[in-house]
Amino acid sequence: MRDAKPAFCALAVVLCLGIASASAAGGDDTPAAPAPKPGPALVPAAKPVAATQPPVTADCAATFTARVQARYDHMRELEARFTQRIMSALSPGGDVTTGRVALAKPGRMRWSYETPEPSLVVSDGRTLWIYDPAAREAQKLTVGEQFLSGAAFQFLLGTGRIADAFSVRADRCDAPRALLTLTPKADATYQTLELGIDTATGEARSTAVLDLFGNRTEVEFSELRYDRGLDSSTFRFTPEPGVRVIELDPAAN
Repeated sequence: MRDAKPAFCALAVVLCLGIASASAAGGDDTPAAPAPKPGPALVPAAKPVAATQPPVTADCAATFTARVQARYDHMRELEARFTQRIMSALSPGGDVTTGRVALAKPGRMRWSYETPEPSLVVSDGRTLWIYDPAAREAQKLTVGEQFLSGAAFQFLLGTGRIADAFSVRADRCDAPRALLTLTPKADATYQTLELGIDTATGEARSTAVLDLFGNRTEVEFSELRYDRGLDSSTFRFTPEPGVRVIELDPAAN
């Protein structure tokens, strides 16, 4: 298989974006009602959660944690364009990839990489696929409760709350973008998550994950759309004839 680093790093980014899949306490598996068929224009930007910006105080972290939670508690689906930069000892300047992402509660996702080479990471909440179309190879992983037991993955499942799972530090509070650093309270496969928060809307406009080996994966989002009634097929993958399928062992992850 060719270097599949962009696709595998999507899994690291998912740890960050799990917050965007957090539901109101408990969550559920009931599909959202289909949204009206959208027109050609983008969905307008989300309305501000609060009309005024909080001052830089000791309560800044709590203020923006609550604002992010409130923004995504009432969201069921998210679509966006992304630019991803992966910085490591082998690539200190960063490897850049671009594409589109779709997330839906509970625990469904689709990362469609477009440049520099196409690849796909997709999950319906039960099975996760990593597909390399040029190599005609797909890796398959069953994502059961054991695999999804980490705090960040609880957000993908549609449960959990940021303040319960993370210690939150505010590194910047001024408009237009606050910066929060989240440290998991339980053992995890990463050191910290960072969220760049739109101070008016509570949207996560950028994320970064620092893993246990010091690699940093940053993602910037644009063209955000919400609750447009994604078809369930968006989060399914069926290998074409001739595609080699490799079954991965979840116990090894």
